[in-house]
Amino acid sequence: MGIALLVISIVIILAYAYIMFATPYSLFLLKLTGVIAIAVIFGILAWVGYALATTPPPKPIEEIEKEIEAELKKLEEETKQEQQNTQQQQSQQ
Repeated sequence: MGIALLVISIVIILAYAYIMFATPYSLFLLKLTGVIAIAVIFGILAWVGYALATTPPPKPIEEIEKEIEAELKKLEEETKQEQQNTQQQQSQQ
């Protein structure tokens, strides 16, 4: 795969240089290169803008803290229940 990328890149560089300096299409190639470069740059910028516009804002820290506290309480209750079950099983034996 790496060799293929290397060979393809070299072929494209040589073709670009040939068209640029040995044919009458150099002005067209420069225009095409400029359009592609601008399209790529502003396409990425548009994608970032879209991502920023459609991503919901983060939760407030207070809400996250409440969720963590609720989860901790739940885990503590489960741990206590498991300990009680273990003690009951041991006392039955």
